[in-house]
Amino acid sequence: MSILREFKEFALKGNVVDLAVGVIIGAAFGKLVESMVGDLIMPVVSMVVGKIDFSNLFVILGSVPEGVARTLDALRKAGVPVLAYGQFLTVTVNFLILAAVIFLMIRQINRLKRQQAAEQAPAPEVMVPEEVQLLRQIRDSLQSGPQR
Repeated sequence: MSILREFKEFALKGNVVDLAVGVIIGAAFGKLVESMVGDLIMPVVSMVVGKIDFSNLFVILGSVPEGVARTLDALRKAGVPVLAYGQFLTVTVNFLILAAVIFLMIRQINRLKRQQAAEQAPAPEVMVPEEVQLLRQIRDSLQSGPQR
């Protein structure tokens, strides 16, 4: 029974819950970036480069059996070794965009944290030399007049 209680305490700790939320959001964010690259960026790049579908760029590394179409899917189904660099390019673009977005987010969060810390930090106390403090005390006692 104590193992269940310990597991419950572990699973409900803030760090574990935060991690779970991060993983879920990360997966959804990954799909968003994948869609952005596949549906928005790559078509524009393909248009500029010349109507190329990067996911179907490949180099055949072996002999192609007779009657097999020279498409990536058909070659893979036939067991022909292919170097599918187009898919790698797409995944690389996905990664670079995701890394850039995460960098910008973390940069903004760090800037906000520094700003908040600066606002919350108390102003540093100015150290007044002891001589000045004594002179101020003498001045104040002279201004108040003789004390009896």
